[in-house]
Amino acid sequence: MHKTPPNNVGLILIGHGSKLPHNRENLEKLADILRSNETFKTVEIAFMVRDTPTVEEAINIIAARGVSKIVLIPAFLAPGVHTTQDIPGLIGVKEKEPQLKSKGVELLYGEPLGSDKRIAEVLEEKALKALGAEVKKDSEIHDTYSVVAAVKIVNKSMVIIREIIGEDIAKLPKEKVPIVERVVHTTADPEFAKLLVISNDAVKAGVEAIKAGAKIISDVKMVKAGINNVRLKKFNTKVQTYMNDYRAMELAKTEKLTISAAAMRLAIKDGLDGGIVLIGNAPTAAFELAEKINSKKVKPALIIAVPVGFVGAAESKEVIAKLPVPHIITKGRKGGSTLAVAIFNALLTMAEGKNYG
Repeated sequence: MHKTPPNNVGLILIGHGSKLPHNRENLEKLADILRSNETFKTVEIAFMVRDTPTVEEAINIIAARGVSKIVLIPAFLAPGVHTTQDIPGLIGVKEKEPQLKSKGVELLYGEPLGSDKRIAEVLEEKALKALGAEVKKDSEIHDTYSVVAAVKIVNKSMVIIREIIGEDIAKLPKEKVPIVERVVHTTADPEFAKLLVISNDAVKAGVEAIKAGAKIISDVKMVKAGINNVRLKKFNTKVQTYMNDYRAMELAKTEKLTISAAAMRLAIKDGLDGGIVLIGNAPTAAFELAEKINSKKVKPALIIAVPVGFVGAAESKEVIAKLPVPHIITKGRKGGSTLAVAIFNALLTMAEGKNYG
């Protein structure tokens, strides 16, 4: 059994970094899993090269969140030059630690993954899948007791949430309440009840688009992974992303775009009128979409734009909010892929005719 650390400890996962999106997406997904576990107060990612935030930038980000300790873990399989020399050099413990200690923050550097039994189990699962065997993940194996327990936890959470944000949701139209509740439940952050902006026709537009089997585009794989395509299958649609499409990569090179912007441009070119756009990570995708809408090259049914970050995130959402298209955004820098998923899943639940909580 793991001993739970104090609630003022931050965690940084350090990856190598790559020009391709896969490295970042995998590390972000791991970070999201760790955030949902709530063992550490805050979880961030960092990269050695070719991507941001850098290790130093991630340390500064977490140090500003009131933690007393920061644990840095290299997301590498085995010890090597990177884990024993390069990363410690980037952390700059000797130079950085005195400065952080003066602020009451301690740096701790951990080991790479190593030959862990749990990694061996994942490798075995991959091998069985390659052989065509059906492998069920632990998350897919539920007995009756665990399902009932989960429902009870959700219902209890909703009671608490409604007590905390009762004044905020009392001012909202009935159809917007499930989205706000879902987001607050997902983030455990009542502030989102004030940060969410849902245009007057957004809920109706989203539910009708889902029911009509509209095309659904996400800016990153993480958003796509959070939405159950089995549920969408009954509406004859699914979530798609162009981030790994070779055409997007080529377009990014030739037009000097980010891959996210190139992927959005490609999605629009392939046809996105009447569709739903989910942006949880990339402000450049939002800017690209807004430009094409303003030039009347596309008209989606709904935009869910909740990118997170210090550069461009808030500005991109302000641009989306000015468009003549139904939209759901968050004000300011806060957001993320998990929010995009939570908002869409709330709409999907409504399209299915179910109640949440």
